[in-house]
Amino acid sequence: MPSPAIRPVVLGGIVALAVAMGIGRFAFTPLMPLMIRDGGLDAATGAEWAAANYVGYLVGALTAARFADPRRGLRFGLVGVAVTTLAMAGIGGIPSPLASLFAGAGLRAAAGVFSAWALVCASGWCLAELARHRAEALGAWIYTGVGLGIALAGILAWLGGRQPADRLWLELGLIAALGAWLVWGFSHGASEAGTAQRAAAAPAADRSGQAALVVCYGAFGFGYIVPATFLPAMARALTPDPLVFGLAWPLFGLAAALSVAGVARWLKQTPRRRVWAVAQAFMALGTALPLAVPSLWSVAASALLVGGTFMVATMAGLQLARAAHPADPTPLIARMTAAFAAGQIAGPLTVRALGLLDIADGAALAWTGAAATVVLVGTAVWLWCEA
Repeated sequence: MPSPAIRPVVLGGIVALAVAMGIGRFAFTPLMPLMIRDGGLDAATGAEWAAANYVGYLVGALTAARFADPRRGLRFGLVGVAVTTLAMAGIGGIPSPLASLFAGAGLRAAAGVFSAWALVCASGWCLAELARHRAEALGAWIYTGVGLGIALAGILAWLGGRQPADRLWLELGLIAALGAWLVWGFSHGASEAGTAQRAAAAPAADRSGQAALVVCYGAFGFGYIVPATFLPAMARALTPDPLVFGLAWPLFGLAAALSVAGVARWLKQTPRRRVWAVAQAFMALGTALPLAVPSLWSVAASALLVGGTFMVATMAGLQLARAAHPADPTPLIARMTAAFAAGQIAGPLTVRALGLLDIADGAALAWTGAAATVVLVGTAVWLWCEA
């Protein structure tokens, strides 16, 4: 059980990542099929809004290190996620289709910026505080928040699948606002003293291999994004019932939360490069499966395989960043997150480019999924050999 001094840090990290990633980054995935169903969105516009979110995430990752106090960036990020999510509820009321298109793209881009700030700053603040209390092993637990947030958004979309999508955005925005308020309280009482002491007492940064970490993290972003973006849409193509296709995303999120909890509980001493390598190997299988065998069972298996590994890889990568730069991991975490964002931008753009070459959507996804599988396997082999 965490001590009273570090309990707010762990709880704050869990809630922060649930809001920033589960809602700010990923809520659009289960809601996009419902918005298309409601007639407020088409597939092409949905892809453009998703791309805007990825670009915003890249901008946020590139600017997150500018916050001298990571808690300030965390708070700004979470408030921004809540505001942009609430604003998405009003997109359907805009009479002009062109204005609606630009408003939606702008809100998704802003949500990407805010969620990147929150992820980078939450990781920097939580991991540094836990290290100060010699409780680094608890750092893995904060990343269960991402899966919990994804599962929450997915379950809300699944249970409310017969509601208008606008109402679901409103409900998620209120949940995000509550989460931002909670994290504000958790982080307010955290120690402000000791930043200079940590910088003076921490071991020197190990710059060897930092570039390789950035490259591998970017490859991970490219590899996971095809199933992470298109799984609910794949499921919807196989069945029109939202109570069936809507299960893909809750499964994804629950698998993410449980897998991180399992690693935090039973694999504390396992080298993080090996944890990351194994996670990417299973992710590669999950990426390839629904493209090779399009069926509901393969989509469900992919949700479990990719959902059960992408946050393990995230956790392991960011813990390696902390180990490589103990005094202040935020700049390295920001560079890795920027590489990840660039990789995930490349995934949908590749699908779109193949589609523009008159390749059917399914073929475009298959070719992109094959490339993602090769990239994931290649980096997994490298990580295992370097462990």
